[in-house]
Amino acid sequence: MNLSHGQIIREPVGNRSGYWAGAPGAFYEANEKAWYLTYRLRRPRGVQPDRGGEAHIARSTDLKNWEDIWSVNKSEFKTASIERGAIHRGADRVWRYFTSYVDPADGRWCVAMLRGTDVAQLYSRNVETIFTAQPLKLEGIKDPWILRHENVYYMFLSVAVATHNTTDQSHASLDIYNTGECISATGLAVSRDLDHWEWKGVVFRPETTGWDCYCRRINSVVPVNGNFLAFYDGSASHQENYEEKTGVAVSTNLFRWKTLSVKGPAYISPHGSHSLRYIDAQTDGRNAFVFYECARMDGAHDLRLLTMDQAQFHASLEPMLPAEFRPA
Repeated sequence: MNLSHGQIIREPVGNRSGYWAGAPGAFYEANEKAWYLTYRLRRPRGVQPDRGGEAHIARSTDLKNWEDIWSVNKSEFKTASIERGAIHRGADRVWRYFTSYVDPADGRWCVAMLRGTDVAQLYSRNVETIFTAQPLKLEGIKDPWILRHENVYYMFLSVAVATHNTTDQSHASLDIYNTGECISATGLAVSRDLDHWEWKGVVFRPETTGWDCYCRRINSVVPVNGNFLAFYDGSASHQENYEEKTGVAVSTNLFRWKTLSVKGPAYISPHGSHSLRYIDAQTDGRNAFVFYECARMDGAHDLRLLTMDQAQFHASLEPMLPAEFRPA
């Protein structure tokens, strides 16, 4: 899978490090034969509106032309930053937009939801909090991504887990992930209706050594040969917090994960910091659609899409799988 050939969907608003268009979250609405894509625009700290200033939803019927149909500014949540979102339309035909932002109450990342019968009716004033960090004994929770499997919804989330370095002052910067005073792991919640979520705990965390010993953030999951393969962001320290690279992990049940990227990342950008992150891989039985954020030569990140035949997609993944996960 050659991600250097992806089509650029959105470009950042600046041409240097700290400017990003990325953090994609895709959903295919079969009744409309249309794709909906959440993404975020980011500027460097000190450039107003800095950090995660705004999030958008774009729509496309051909995967080439994308029209922005909705947006939210971080000021509407009274927050320092917005992060990755996810959009889904349930069996009740209601749209749900799951977002993550710094909770103004305690400086910790949280996850919230907007609901509407139309995307245009996702009003920020009607925000409903889904997860806050402290009740879950976490230091932060963000970046939701949803898999529907056998009529159950699985929400994978980036979680900040305390270490011996964590103190009350760890949240003074309003982004503990960027302090080195936590580790960045993956948590899981499940639901049958997209409204009521049961927290299942941390399911994938960094080990003490390796290229990903600080961060293991699952961004998307695809079924492969009756099992599950995840694309995850990894980094060795908080100093790579904004420039992660992609590893792959495998699971038989979605609750226990094993990395397959032991010696290094599976996917990187050929440019700049080599960051390639937030892979959202989707399949429809015929094709695979891989949305991702990719570093450019100038240090900025753009948002890209690679479309390929699903058989070719699976064939590109199978060499990474242990023998027991490969087709007989």
